[in-house]
Amino acid sequence: MPHGDLTFPLTARRRVIGLSFGAMHSARRGMGTDVAGSRPYRAGDDVDAIDWAASAKLSAARGSDEFIVREHYADEAPRVVIVADRRPEMSLFPPGLPWLSKPKALLTASRLIVESTLAARGYVGYVDHGDGDRDEPFWHPPRSQRDLPDVEGRTAFRAPADALTLGLQHLARAHPPLQSGSFVFVLSDFLAPPDEPVWIAVRERRWDAVPVVIQDPLWEQSFPDVAGVVVPLAEPATGRIHYARFSAREVRERRTRNEARLAATLESFRQFDIEPVLVSSSDEQEIFWQFVEWSEQRMFWRGQGW
Repeated sequence: MPHGDLTFPLTARRRVIGLSFGAMHSARRGMGTDVAGSRPYRAGDDVDAIDWAASAKLSAARGSDEFIVREHYADEAPRVVIVADRRPEMSLFPPGLPWLSKPKALLTASRLIVESTLAARGYVGYVDHGDGDRDEPFWHPPRSQRDLPDVEGRTAFRAPADALTLGLQHLARAHPPLQSGSFVFVLSDFLAPPDEPVWIAVRERRWDAVPVVIQDPLWEQSFPDVAGVVVPLAEPATGRIHYARFSAREVRERRTRNEARLAATLESFRQFDIEPVLVSSSDEQEIFWQFVEWSEQRMFWRGQGW
């Protein structure tokens, strides 16, 4: 997948532990642009690492020759894994309808994540259970900048109801293990959310989890005013159509329930100190700006000592 024009910064919650020669600041000391600290010069240190201005000030204060070496954090390549929810419910709605196409939004968000990872010189992995096999998911580990997952080739939506739990559990068992600080973008409508212990395990492994919530703004985040109208409803698993008529009271109840469900979903992430990205459109520009807003918000919080 080639680089795209739309890439957002992968703003980490903490310094990454990745592979050398990337574009993100690491937790390790080494060659890089981000200053980690200073220390007295030791025999064998690189002369180019001497902070001459700080050394001159210290020498003047002490009346002797003192040399200070400035250490840097290494610039390393981030590891990124996409966990894609491919339950039948995520196949709604096909392109051409006036509502959010979840398959298109899922693919567009995946492309943006891949291209943004490449821009940071990182490695991308991918996992889903879309083929319906609970034990053997499609798994592409993050192992090379040239070895990219075929996100466009993943078209099946036969994953079980607990697909997200299975996908995150698979990452926990992966060999070699996914390192601390790796980004884990979880793409789903989260109408069948992972078990709470799974999020606890994600935090314990110190992965940088990013839920990408893909929901139609009309039918899932709210509910339209269809009181008295016969509405065709499709079952995602079978495609069977049945019809329903909603009263004004039922419309209000559904709208209230859907809005409360979305608010509860977003709040549940915040309780785990996880910042979600809300996707309400399949338009590439709109999804891109949602990722940019997420990144800028993280940058702001880091500036506040977060």
